[in-house]
This record gives sequence, structure tokens and C-alpha cells, in this order.
Amino acid sequence: MGVMGRGAASGVAGPAVFTGAWIISSLLQTGHRAVDLQISGLAAPDARDPWIMIAGFLVLGGCSVAFGGELHDALGGRDHAGPAPRLIQGAGVLRIAAGLLRRDHMLLSSGSVSWHNHAHDVISAVIYVDLVLAQLLLAARFGRDREWRAWRPWLLASAGATTALLIAFVAGTSAPGAGVLQRAAVTIPLAVITAIATRLTRNPARLAGKRRRLVRTPGTVEEP
Repeated sequence: MGVMGRGAASGVAGPAVFTGAWIISSLLQTGHRAVDLQISGLAAPDARDPWIMIAGFLVLGGCSVAFGGELHDALGGRDHAGPAPRLIQGAGVLRIAAGLLRRDHMLLSSGSVSWHNHAHDVISAVIYVDLVLAQLLLAARFGRDREWRAWRPWLLASAGATTALLIAFVAGTSAPGAGVLQRAAVTIPLAVITAIATRLTRNPARLAGKRRRLVRTPGTVEEP
């Protein structure tokens, strides 16, 4: 598998590992309903086996950086790819930071918290905004490309669904079932990344050839 294949495979592996991590970790927290636990809390010091969720954050972060670079090249590089692939990479870096700067407690609690708890919350908010923007910018970019144009309405729909779920989650982070809203809001953009990465994995040679043609003909977006 070449560099392109490895980068695309990262777009599948990262979301799979992260999703598996929060599923397993949620089920391990005895005495709590899985739907009441937020993903970040699963990496807190008082969670059972927090290393599972920490590893999920780190793997997803590293894979997002690799996949974002892959997508940037596949879409034509600096002159044609647009900002979305770099936003995906930025989200990857932030996920690594979120995994290392953990919350103080598994459950949300009132009172003072540490600086790294505050940092984690701020980073998480930025990631949420990043995920919505990346989907919208990909929709705009794909709409100009014959190879990807059919993906545009699906990306707009996924961005809208992600936004709606995040608004509902933020409006009641302590409400029963808030963990379900959060998991759904996180899973939708990860599913989008997985779908795009799967296409790159299945047809790397064709997209690599497209990239070479785009480089030879500056200003051209669509494949001749």
C-alpha cells in the first residue's frame, strides 16, 4: 500500500478506533447508564480504564492529520483542495490535545475545576465548530468537481444534522440522554470522513491520476 493508500486507510481506522473506544469504555463504567456519560468523561481519572478513551482520542487525532493530508493531495493540492482538508487536520491536532488535557471527573460537577479541564472544554467546542465547517466547505468544494458533485447534498444534510444535534446537546449537557446527542453529533462527521476515505482507498490510482492532471493544468477543477 502506497502513501495514498495509507493516508486513506487512516480515515477509516481513526473513526473506527475512536467509536470502539467510547462503546467499550461506556459499557465498563458500572453503576452508570452509558447514555448519561459524555465521551470526555470516559477519559477522566476517576473513570474505569480511562486509557481506553485516551487512546481513542490519540489514534483518531493522528489518523485525522494523516487523512487530511491525503484528501488535500487527492483534491488537487494547494491550488484546488480548499481549506476543508486542513480543517480536518486541525481537528486531529485538537483531538490529541483533548485526549491529553483531560477532564477532572467522569461526571459533570459544579464548583472549581483545573486549568486542563477548562482547556479541554474550550478545545472540544472548537472541534465541534471545526467539524461543521469542514463538512460545509467540503460540500462547496465537491460541488465544483464532477468526481465528487453527487456528495454535495449529503454533506449539506450531514452538516445540518450535526449542527442541530450540537445545539440540542449544548442546551442541556446535564440532561438525561445528553450523552446520546453528543455521540450522534460526533459520529455523523466521522461517518462522512469514513465514507470519503473508503472511496479514496478503493480508487487511489484514479484519483492520483486526477491530481497529476490538475497540477499540469492550473486553474482546472473538473477532470476533463
